[in-house]
Amino acid sequence: MHSLEIRPGLDALVLDAGLRQSLAAVRSLGRRGLSVAALDRCGNAPAFSSRWCQQGWVCPAGVATDAYLAYLDQVLTRTGARVIIPSGDGTIDLLRKHRALVERRARIALAKEESLSIAVNKERTLAIARRLGIGVPRGVVVRSVSEVPAALEAIGLPAVVKPRESWLSDERQGVRVTSQLVTTAEEARRATAELTRFGGVTLFQQLLSGRREAVSFLYAGGEIRARFAQWAKRTAPPLGGESVLRQSIAVPADIGAQAERLVREIDLEGYSEVEFRRDSAGVPYLMEINPRLSASVGIAITSGVDFPWLLYQWANGGSPDKVESYRTGGWMRYLKGDLMTTLAAFRQRGRPGLTPPGLAVLGFGLSFFRPMHYDYVDWADPLPALRATADFIRHAVKSVMIAKLPSMRRRLS
Repeated sequence: MHSLEIRPGLDALVLDAGLRQSLAAVRSLGRRGLSVAALDRCGNAPAFSSRWCQQGWVCPAGVATDAYLAYLDQVLTRTGARVIIPSGDGTIDLLRKHRALVERRARIALAKEESLSIAVNKERTLAIARRLGIGVPRGVVVRSVSEVPAALEAIGLPAVVKPRESWLSDERQGVRVTSQLVTTAEEARRATAELTRFGGVTLFQQLLSGRREAVSFLYAGGEIRARFAQWAKRTAPPLGGESVLRQSIAVPADIGAQAERLVREIDLEGYSEVEFRRDSAGVPYLMEINPRLSASVGIAITSGVDFPWLLYQWANGGSPDKVESYRTGGWMRYLKGDLMTTLAAFRQRGRPGLTPPGLAVLGFGLSFFRPMHYDYVDWADPLPALRATADFIRHAVKSVMIAKLPSMRRRLS
């Protein structure tokens, strides 16, 4: 973490510095000559090591807490940051609750609340998509474990159990929750119990295991200023989750038009990523909208669509540049995530939609022979990659030691 003193008039404060997209934002804005700082709860956040990060602020409080809000207010007071760029679900939830207070000091790079409340809610998003004639997965809403049998009868197994919103909280704590693949009634009950423990609502949906594609936009003033498309060859977790090996593609005519209609209907200004999954016949179905910088945004930047810069321009009250084209066919890989996906092929072998272990290892190895960009890696800014690698090795060694601890105790006894 840097020890430089911040000068007043900071251009941007990037929150959630431990995330890949936050590092991408720091690099993007720094290259443009802007003064950028970052904030996170962990002092090892890779973005802190970037040559373009003027200061790394470590908050001792948990996200989505009043203490975090107070710390953020202190940072804004000291720096005079004009724009805040958040990417974490918990941080965004906190900023939404206290938006009027925070925006007295700085602009927040998020869509207006009316649009944001729709985009983060899968149930409301899918309802609008249906009205627009966009394909959505067959599904039902489940509010408690007691409703699981009826849901299974309607949807069948295997199925995907999704939280209505990715961040759930009560008065004391919050947690980020993700979709789960269920293959038995017991798995469905456990998933529902976990996803509704804070009073959340789940969606039971049919399993679609075809190609996953996403279209990203910068929408401002009723106009699409930039668009970009990618497909995910591998994700972590393996069926859904973050893309760990992806390729830039031309915007497909079908999902491109559908995604644009949806963004316009919601009036979702700023950055958004609209995700689709195709079925075995190639028919696309809407999965969700991410109304914030997504973890995969690095490939858009390397392809010529600098979304963090466009987002900053919009949030700062300017007119974002218009991007008419970008390079297609480029690959980008998140090596740690790809390794976890390959290991998951062994731990979860036989489950629907998963690549057999042998083919998973082969695919992992062959990817090293393909021209590739890597998350974190930038030869003009090498320290974040070194820090991320060191942290991964440390955590891997710790996990191995924890796994071996029971057997070591048995030997000693």
